[in-house]
Amino acid sequence: MKKIYIVAIVILAVAVVVIMMSLKNTTTYSDFTEAAENPEKEFHIVGKLDKTQAQVYEPTINPDEFSFYLTDNKGATKQVVLHKSKPQDFDKSEQIVLIGTMRNDVFHANDILLKCPSKYNDGVPQEQ
Repeated sequence: MKKIYIVAIVILAVAVVVIMMSLKNTTTYSDFTEAAENPEKEFHIVGKLDKTQAQVYEPTINPDEFSFYLTDNKGATKQVVLHKSKPQDFDKSEQIVLIGTMRNDVFHANDILLKCPSKYNDGVPQEQ
């Protein structure tokens, strides 16, 4: 067997292993129930801010901890601890995507994505 074939087989095997490992570590969109059932796995939780519950952000004590409540798309509301500072325009967001894990009935997010209201609705500017 030629050396070029052996090298090609080794490269192909390494590529398959890398792909398998990357698929194993991917996160999935889910809800709080599934996240609670799999506390070792990272999830993307999509939901809306529960404005009836308190938000706690005390930057003088810990600037990298912000606590609030989120209602997921299935209607479950849980406390969320974001391990970052409070995002700008957080209260104006229409939808929130959290990335993190559930521990002891509290969702610990290490990242957050906000969908803020659009300035334009069907091509007509909205008042701010």
